[in-house]
This record gives sequence, structure tokens and C-alpha cells, in this order.
Amino acid sequence: MTDENRMSYLFLGLGLGTAVGMLLAPKAGTETRNDIERKVREGREHIKQQGQQLLDRATETVARGKQTVGSQMKSLSDAFAAGKLAYLRSVEASHSN
Repeated sequence: MTDENRMSYLFLGLGLGTAVGMLLAPKAGTETRNDIERKVREGREHIKQQGQQLLDRATETVARGKQTVGSQMKSLSDAFAAGKLAYLRSVEASHSN
């Protein structure tokens, strides 16, 4: 399990524990509902942030992958051109003998 997953589970557990504690605490109903609404908003914001971070990392990874593929394609193209040139020189040398 990655550290990020552990942190997400930790926050989820803290949120659920807090919600249960609030429901069982001797507070007025309005006060408890307000506390729950606040925690839900905080949880929603946390999920949005985690999703954005995941999207950013995925975008960076795709960009690096595209760059790597482009670099490999250029290397392959250069190697092919060098091989073709060597072949043509070899054929030309054998015909001039």
C-alpha cells in the first residue's frame, strides 16, 4: 500500500470516527447537523484535491512517456538511415570492383 493510500484511509477513518462521535455526542441537533455538513464539505474538498493531484501526476507521466517515445523514434530513425547509407555504400563499392 502506498503512502498516499495510507493517508487517504487515515483521513477517511478520521472523518468517519468524527462523524460517529458527533452523532453520539450530547449536542443540539442543529449543531450536530452543522458539524456534519462542515465535515462533509472538508471531505469533498480533500477528495477534489486528491483527484487533481492524481490528474496532474498522470498528465506529467503521459508527457514524459510521449517524450521518451519521440526520442526512441528519432534514435530508431537515425539508426535506420545510417544502416541504409552503409548498405548503399557497400552496394556501390561492390559494383565499382
